[in-house]
Amino acid sequence: MQIPFYRTQKFHKKYLKVTGFLVACFGPICFLATMPEFAEPGRWTLDILSWPLDGQETLNDSTSRFLSALLGGFLLGYGATIWSLSSLVYDKAPEMVRRAVLIGLCSWFVLDSLGSIAGGHASNALWNILVLLSFVGPLWLPAKK
Repeated sequence: MQIPFYRTQKFHKKYLKVTGFLVACFGPICFLATMPEFAEPGRWTLDILSWPLDGQETLNDSTSRFLSALLGGFLLGYGATIWSLSSLVYDKAPEMVRRAVLIGLCSWFVLDSLGSIAGGHASNALWNILVLLSFVGPLWLPAKK
C-alpha cells in the first residue's frame, strides 16, 4: 500500500521547517513594532487579527512596545527551536519531535485564544484556528516509515 506523501517522515521533516519559518516570521514584525517609525506592519497585523479593519489598534504606548519586543523574541526563538528540532533531532526521534511541536502549538492556541476572547478580541481566536491548521498541517497524524 502506497503511503500518501504528506504522511512520510521526509515530508514531515520539511513541513516542520515551514512551520518554524512561519512562526519565526512574526518575530521581526513584533520587533519592528517597538520603533514608531517601523511599527506599521505590526499595527496592521494587530488590526487584521482584531477584525474588523478599523485602525483602532495602536502601538503608541511604551507598555505595548515592550510587550511587542518580548513577543517578537519569543516567536523568533520558538520558530528557531522548531526549525532546529527538524534539523538536529528529527532523524533520531521523529515521533517525539512531532509531539513536542504539537504540544507547543496547541498550548499557544488555547492560551492565546482564551486570552483574546477575555480581552475582547474574539476574532483573533477565529484567526488562530486558521493559523493552527496551517502550522500543524500534516503533523497532526504520525508519519509512516
